[in-house]
Amino acid sequence: MRTEASGDRRRSRRVALVTAAAAGLLALGGCAAASEAPPAPPSASPNVAAAAEGALPAALVSELAAALDEVMAAHDVPGAVAGVWLPGEGTWQTAAGLADIDSGEPTTTDMSWPLRSVTKSYTVTLLLQLCDDGAISLDDTIDTYVDGVTDGDRITLRQLAGMSSGNADYTNDDFLAAFTSDPTRPYSLEDLNAFMLGKPAQFAPGARRVYTNANTNLLGAVIEQVTGRPYAEVLEERILEPLGLDDTRYVVDAATWTEPHASGYGPDATPRAPMPQNFSIFGPAGAMVSTLDDSRVWAEALATGALVDAATQTERTQGAPLDAGPPYGQYALGIGETDGWWGHNGEGFGFTSAAFHHPATGATIVVFTNESSLPDHAHPADQAFRRLAQVLATAAD
Repeated sequence: MRTEASGDRRRSRRVALVTAAAAGLLALGGCAAASEAPPAPPSASPNVAAAAEGALPAALVSELAAALDEVMAAHDVPGAVAGVWLPGEGTWQTAAGLADIDSGEPTTTDMSWPLRSVTKSYTVTLLLQLCDDGAISLDDTIDTYVDGVTDGDRITLRQLAGMSSGNADYTNDDFLAAFTSDPTRPYSLEDLNAFMLGKPAQFAPGARRVYTNANTNLLGAVIEQVTGRPYAEVLEERILEPLGLDDTRYVVDAATWTEPHASGYGPDATPRAPMPQNFSIFGPAGAMVSTLDDSRVWAEALATGALVDAATQTERTQGAPLDAGPPYGQYALGIGETDGWWGHNGEGFGFTSAAFHHPATGATIVVFTNESSLPDHAHPADQAFRRLAQVLATAAD
């Protein structure tokens, strides 16, 4: 089943989220030196283009829809939504499959979806804004802000943002034991970071690039300490309000997750049951939710550097391939790149996401699916993004 939409058209469907227990867990200078001055939020709204008006050509829409269907069929994805925006040509938004298997409720283009690790791109952007303010330096070591991190006197904020710190992740045996005993327990950011403090390093700082949630959650603690305010408040003031992202939020309690939204599924259970949702276990590394329309705005702002200084954006995009982690051509400071597309993807507890912008053409692609943790480590949203990008590249030839 598929529904199509263009622009800001909204639909009033609501999804009943079935709460059932299920197992599974993920799993150069440029910035100024730090100063004593308190950081201030951006003073002006950034320049992000409005969504392209009108619909894309029917032949192109047919190819895009077929590409999405192929990815969903290949991985038995229950439901997905996707958007493609091409400046001067038009917009395509689609909702395919089921938001909830038990109720048969279809997905719709106005639904709220977990961003999972796309949240990391927001967190690192906040860090870079503080760098632009002169409140911190990317070459500060983490022990300046958080005590107890192994090699904390050598790990820099830059290495944390670029996934080259070498520190332990918090998703270790201690955390898994606590989570398994009570999957509904709420965790604070301090709680999450405590699970990795004092743990052996994976490797020497800067020696490799291994993607971990703890890297970003430590940066969340830096943001809170430097601003003296909760992460959610800083996020709202510095990013969500300036960009007008009214349907994007940092969620700790799943009961406050805005409806309509989908249920998330893993691949193994028969019959398939929704995976439990405890947003607090992700923190600033993955606890945000958003919509197609808001994520279009974010993808462009992220890729073009709309919220940071031009020199900082140039520095931000200096990266290299990951030794272990999600599929990117290269990973830089809270942002990934593949074939000229810049953005971020995310996965966990039944959902995958991908939000990418192509600065050379101005095109944007966003995909959400309600399936994760596949045995072959496939990432349905990222694979769909790549297929849609291929369709656009072929059409442009």
